[in-house]
Amino acid sequence: MTVLSVNVNKIAVLRNSRGGGEPDVSRAAQACLDAGAHGITVHPRPDARHIRDYDVYALAELTQARAVEFNIEGNPFAPPRAGYPGLIELCRRTRPAQVTLVPDGDDQLTSDHGFDFERDADALRPLIAQLHELDCRVSVFADADREGIERAAELGADRVELYTGPYADAFAQGDIDAALHAFATAARRAQAAGLGVNAGHDLSQANLGAFLHGVPNVLEVSIGHALIGEALYAGLDATVRAYLDVIEKAG
Repeated sequence: MTVLSVNVNKIAVLRNSRGGGEPDVSRAAQACLDAGAHGITVHPRPDARHIRDYDVYALAELTQARAVEFNIEGNPFAPPRAGYPGLIELCRRTRPAQVTLVPDGDDQLTSDHGFDFERDADALRPLIAQLHELDCRVSVFADADREGIERAAELGADRVELYTGPYADAFAQGDIDAALHAFATAARRAQAAGLGVNAGHDLSQANLGAFLHGVPNVLEVSIGHALIGEALYAGLDATVRAYLDVIEKAG
């Protein structure tokens, strides 16, 4: 069955907007795990716009104590700066179960594209090797419509995370057939190369079931923005349980 990793970045956005320690990121993560979430995801950015380095350390302790997956996302090419030791160093200090490499720049509001595996191959290969030395599973962000997704396996990646923004857009427009075909094809190509398939970005209770029904053998979905937004109305516990119900019904 597909597992659910809850991205708690938006909890940190709310906290940072006021300063101080509320709402508490670790307490929110604990609530998600208590509701049955299989793991926690964070995407610390060099500008510390939401998750901070101390959040990463606290969540590493929490997930290790609960024996659940901790997934750290980030740009491996972003240099360290004050308050951000760099993605590889964060992983060295916390040893997450999974690291998801994402090619996002400082000027991006959110992640909106995957890697070009032809262009980025030489830069990615040694970084993936470093993360394997830390016993981290490595997933790389990928576009469903880009040629060469199979090359991620040649670089040493264990999984790809399909960027599902285009699927979510198609769902909102009421026409998902072409999008689902593209994502199913990409998933099968990746799986044929020996890669596991994760998915994330703009997935919600409304569109998740159709995606999982149409795309084969998705191992993990990472969901944050929609889940936290929905939880403002229903609460974290009920919202996480609702997502788990969608996943179970999708089979």
